[in-house]
Amino acid sequence: MKRALPFVIIAAALVAALLTVWYLKRSPAEPSATTPATNAPPLTGTSPLAKTANSQEPGAEPPHTLGPPAAPATLEEFGDFECPPCGLLHPILKTMQGEFATRLRIIFREFPLVPTHPHALAAARAAEAAGLQGKFWEMHDLIYENQKAWHEAFDVRPIFEGYAAKIGLNLEQFKRDISSEIVEQRIFLDGKRAHALGVTGTPTVFLNGREIPFESLAADKLRAVINTELAAHP
Repeated sequence: MKRALPFVIIAAALVAALLTVWYLKRSPAEPSATTPATNAPPLTGTSPLAKTANSQEPGAEPPHTLGPPAAPATLEEFGDFECPPCGLLHPILKTMQGEFATRLRIIFREFPLVPTHPHALAAARAAEAAGLQGKFWEMHDLIYENQKAWHEAFDVRPIFEGYAAKIGLNLEQFKRDISSEIVEQRIFLDGKRAHALGVTGTPTVFLNGREIPFESLAADKLRAVINTELAAHP
C-alpha cells in the first residue's frame, strides 16, 4: 500500500492538471451573459424609427437632394445606375416624392459596383458631370429610365453625351468634367460614407439614419414605413 501511494498521488495530480487545462481552454469561448448588444433592432413597417448618429464620413458636399432640408423624413439612397433593382426603385422614389412633397427629402449617393457592373462608374461620372452644370437630377432620371438601352452597349460614352445634349448641357464642358478630379472625388467621398455605414450592395436606403430592409422598398411597404416615421416625428 505504501509503495502504491506515490503513484496514486502522481495520478491525482495529473488528472487535476488536465482538468485545469481543459477549463482554461473552454472558458474564453463561453459568451458573457452581460455583453451588451451592438446591433440596432431591424426596421419594420409597423414600428417607428429611432434616429441614429450619422457616420463621421459625410459623403460628397453638397449632396444631391430633392425636397426641403427641414423635411421630417429624409431618405438617403446609395445607388448604382446599372443595378436593375435600383432601376426599379427609381420610379417608386419619384412616386414617394410626389405623394409626400415637402414632408420628404431624398438624397442620392453614388455607389457604383465595379467590376460587377462595367458601366456603373461611367454612369456615375456622367451624372456628376451633369451636376456641375446644375442638371444632376435630369441626367439621373435619363440614365435610370433608359437603363436597358445602354446596359449592353460596348461604349456608353456617346450615349451619355447624347443625354447631355438632350438636357441642354455645354457638351465640351461635360466631356472635360466627366474625367475631372472633382467628379472622381465626389464619387470617392460617397463611397467612403457608404463603407462607413456598412453598405455592401445597392439599392441601400436609409430613412432618418436607419436602414430600410430591402423587402420594404416596394411602393406600398415603403409608403407605410414613411407614414410611420412621419407619425412618430410630426
